[in-house]
Amino acid sequence: MVFPERFSNLPEYAFPRLRALLDGHPPGGDVLHMTIGEPRHEFPGFVADVIAANTDGFGKYPPNEGMPELLDAISGWLLRRYDARIPSEQIMALNGTREGLYNAMMALCPETKNGAKPVVLVPNPFYQVYAVAALSVGAEPVFLPCTRETGFLPDFTSLEASVLDRVAVAYVCSPSNPQGAVADRDYWRTLFALAEKHDFRVFADECYSEVWRKEAPVGALQMAAEMGTDPERVVVFHSLSKRSNLPGLRSGFVAGGPLSIARIRQLRAYAGTPLPLPLQKAATAVWLDEAHVDASRARYQAKYTIADKVFKGIDGCASPEAGFFLWLPVDDGETAAIKIWRETGVRVLPGAYLSREVDGENPGAGYIRVAMVLNEEELQRGLEALRDCIYR
Repeated sequence: MVFPERFSNLPEYAFPRLRALLDGHPPGGDVLHMTIGEPRHEFPGFVADVIAANTDGFGKYPPNEGMPELLDAISGWLLRRYDARIPSEQIMALNGTREGLYNAMMALCPETKNGAKPVVLVPNPFYQVYAVAALSVGAEPVFLPCTRETGFLPDFTSLEASVLDRVAVAYVCSPSNPQGAVADRDYWRTLFALAEKHDFRVFADECYSEVWRKEAPVGALQMAAEMGTDPERVVVFHSLSKRSNLPGLRSGFVAGGPLSIARIRQLRAYAGTPLPLPLQKAATAVWLDEAHVDASRARYQAKYTIADKVFKGIDGCASPEAGFFLWLPVDDGETAAIKIWRETGVRVLPGAYLSREVDGENPGAGYIRVAMVLNEEELQRGLEALRDCIYR
């Protein structure tokens, strides 16, 4: 049987690789899972009540693009959060943002760009769906290293004009996963100027936007409005998973220019799965409430303080500007992950599992990713054990 060649060189997904790396070794202490970015803070208590009060909705097909109340709630949140006036017609509810990050590429990436194979720019390390989406449409993914020297964000200005002229889409994750770097206003200005000059779209993955240390990160829609950028140039993705500690609700949204969203909605009608009505009702209530977001953020800010104290004086080990991952430098990520597991029982992810080797270099190889999702007491215990195992 013949299979498509375009997926033949995909690396194995990170977590099966991690199991293969660690599961043959006994843990060296009580097991603490600090690998996956699954929020553990409390989600809003009213969610269960809203779902229970609307169970009759499971007996109906949900609207393809999202119920009007949900789209209006999202539009209102975008206005409050970013001062971005995005009408509900330019928003689509998602069954988890991974769906949107993939299907937006299907809907919007052209078959050719300036007579050649289109290029999709991918930060490296990266969320794996970016690369798979590029390959699915026959585009060429170009991986841009996100290192300490680049501020842990992709340096789009490093590319030659001949490459930029073939770019159809550039993925940006801000705050970034795994490093927690934040694109500032100058960064967005530079990127949008390049996008205008070389005629490509920006897919802005902003799923970690509500977890931050001191100041709310600026957003792509916010900056596009300030600059007067063509609204079809920018597509943004948000989620309730991190903002509201609801990864199991599978609720997010995509927003952008009217033509872009019309195409994404059209594709959803044929190939997508809208969120069930009771879950849309719950998501509506969650987007309208900020109290639980503020409370959860305060806990993450306390966790930043814990991490800063634990790693004080160790170069490169400060907690991030935003997000809830630590991106800790080590000699080799796999070796460190095995050592930490065998000696402490703490489970972390080698950075190379989130990255692609390009020209013999993997920008994640010298790092481990640590998810700060445990409660504060367990987090402190896990970080101290990791520190004493690796850095002392």
